[in-house]
Amino acid sequence: MTTATHETVQRAAPELPAHRDPDVLRWLTAYTASMVGDSVYYIALSWAAVQAGTPAQAGLVMTASAVPRALLMLGGGVIADRLGPRRVVIGSDAVRCAAVLAVAALLYATTPGLWPLALLALVFGAVDAVFLPAVGALPARVTSRGQLARVQGMRGLAIRFASVVGGPLGGLGVAAGGAAAAFALAGLLIAVSVPLLCSVRIRELPADDQAAAGGTAWSDLLAGLRYVRRHRVLAPLMLAIALGDLGFVGPLNVGLTLLADERGWGAAGMGWVLSGFGVGAGAASLLLTLRGRLPHAGRLAGSSILAGSVAIGGLTFAPTLATAVGTALLIGLLAGLSGAVCGALLQTQTAPAYLGRVTAVSSLVSVGLAPLSMPVSAAAVGAWGTGPVFVASAAVCGLGGVTVLGVRNLRRAELPR
Repeated sequence: MTTATHETVQRAAPELPAHRDPDVLRWLTAYTASMVGDSVYYIALSWAAVQAGTPAQAGLVMTASAVPRALLMLGGGVIADRLGPRRVVIGSDAVRCAAVLAVAALLYATTPGLWPLALLALVFGAVDAVFLPAVGALPARVTSRGQLARVQGMRGLAIRFASVVGGPLGGLGVAAGGAAAAFALAGLLIAVSVPLLCSVRIRELPADDQAAAGGTAWSDLLAGLRYVRRHRVLAPLMLAIALGDLGFVGPLNVGLTLLADERGWGAAGMGWVLSGFGVGAGAASLLLTLRGRLPHAGRLAGSSILAGSVAIGGLTFAPTLATAVGTALLIGLLAGLSGAVCGALLQTQTAPAYLGRVTAVSSLVSVGLAPLSMPVSAAAVGAWGTGPVFVASAAVCGLGGVTVLGVRNLRRAELPR
């Protein structure tokens, strides 16, 4: 009688909100430390590559990780679903930590040239192909479905924090002890995540979901792709994410640099514009963190993408730097809001057993394909100028919003309560 009553009370107990759940907070701390370590690592890698070779060689080293990451990403999603996301994230962080610390020791002891830096970049790219899908699948195993939207906002805040803190930390490491010290700092930050993740309790998959990951790795990969293709929300959502990223990455990276040079804003002015974008994106993540759920998620995502595309097109016509900063803040807010809501929909619409593979497809688009628009944008600006390129990119981005609002199931999609 007492046991039954106790079990009834346990079942009736309300779930902890994500920002008060110790498991979620341990996961978030681990994720933040890993992301800050990543930011420091890229600063150290770029500095060491420039010091050891020509600018062209340094550029090759910096892009070396993109090839294995793109080629192996879909397979990484299969591994995340088969082995479990926490195990894969822990293993990935352990490998990255060991590789970075090994290069730090090598640089401290000798001057080996570019080859260890290129090898490190390749290792990072290969590990990222497994790490990114596992990171996307892990929140669903740490918290309840109703808290996934809030966790998406918390993750966005962690990314913004890492981008703000990681750069100065990397620069401080380089100033204090050169690339070796910066690599050592990056490795130690990544190492912080391992014991924290080991202490996170993981929710078991339902029996039906466990059956979704079986057979050969190839059959699991094909099953994941079929799952996305046949899903009434995920299929158009992936298309919308792809169009949004393809229209957004070029202008806000290479295009912004060329625009700042054209307008005479200089590096400082470009920094202010990027800061405006970062503040807006951070505000969107904070909103989702505080609210936990935003109503009419599908309509909100589509409308935000459309409004953001208009702002992207308008950035090139900003008459002053102050106007450009304000426009960038609006772009960041709208892009951050649409990105957070799309990410939350992806998390909540996907069965947990498929999250690694679904995240791999999304990451392949965002990390593997979207950066290809940067050299295309640069060449187009050289041929036609910033105005037409920004407007064309805005049109591509806007097609993502049209996709969201034009597909009934996606337009009416809601985040769980």
